[in-house]
Amino acid sequence: MTSADRLDGLDLPALDRYLRSLGIDRDGELRAEFISGGRSNLTFRMYDDKTSWLIRRPPLHGLTPSAHDMAREYKVVAALQGTPVPVARTIALCEDDAVLGAPFQIVEFVAGQVVRRRAQLEAFNHTVIDKCVDALIRVLVDLHSVDPNAVGLADFGKPSGYLERQVRRWGSQWELVRLPDDHRDADVERLHSGLQQAIPQQSRTSIVHGDYRIDNTILDADDPTRVRAVVDWELSTLGDPLSDTALMCVYRDPALDLIVNAQAAWTSPLLPTADELADRYSLVSGLPLEHWEFYMALAYFKLAIIAAGIDFRRRMSDQARGKGESDHMPEVVAPLISRGLGELARLPD
Repeated sequence: MTSADRLDGLDLPALDRYLRSLGIDRDGELRAEFISGGRSNLTFRMYDDKTSWLIRRPPLHGLTPSAHDMAREYKVVAALQGTPVPVARTIALCEDDAVLGAPFQIVEFVAGQVVRRRAQLEAFNHTVIDKCVDALIRVLVDLHSVDPNAVGLADFGKPSGYLERQVRRWGSQWELVRLPDDHRDADVERLHSGLQQAIPQQSRTSIVHGDYRIDNTILDADDPTRVRAVVDWELSTLGDPLSDTALMCVYRDPALDLIVNAQAAWTSPLLPTADELADRYSLVSGLPLEHWEFYMALAYFKLAIIAAGIDFRRRMSDQARGKGESDHMPEVVAPLISRGLGELARLPD
């Protein structure tokens, strides 16, 4: 049990008053515990003797205009209530900074297990793992099958031009995180230019999660083949479903372990390969994998720039503390860019 004065970012008396203003009564003392966050949104479990809630709020430092992502994240989860996509029940979105000093959202706390590490996944037998993968793919297909207009998300993003915007956005991100005289510049530019020239017609428009893999879901505590909720909707928008699927597949790359600094569950050799995941998605969705090499190349490009961004922030932090450069991430950007170039080379003429 964690007291409020040790939870930076939460003010339990203020939250208690806020909940009561919504007509939500307390059953015993209100308590809270930190779950996750840091540079990304902070997540807490808040509870009394009877009920548990989940609170999400922006980080305490380095706030940018993306603080409004609270409203965006809440909007998509609220819209997906009653659809086949499992999400937490929404309780409230507070955009009044007077309560916690930043916008925040409250949803129901979904009990279950989050499988982040390889050891957790590999405690399951092969049959359970296979059925779990089937369930994860089914949920992604269900998400991509939701009609945005029917659930009030017609204005959740621009319905066309998603791939062009993605290529442009991630190319500009490289300019922000590259090193001076970066030896990787030439290959990054080759991949970026190749992607610009190979952009296909968008497969179709759907709601995309933007960061889908096993650890962004909550599985049933007793039955890991059942997905209780999909979480972390910060990057969700309207986009191309094949782009969402390709990133899920590229996350199977062993480089993810170096990026998250742990043996990730999603890189386990017990899971299907990236190609097998893609084939399963295509079979369940009925969506052909046209121009698949482009989508995979774009996903490798994204992951490479994400890795470069993490390393950039570490370097900036080291400089601020006067540290040397010995603790940086092992080189993963160049291999990921190389794999992206390899995918582009496989595109039909």
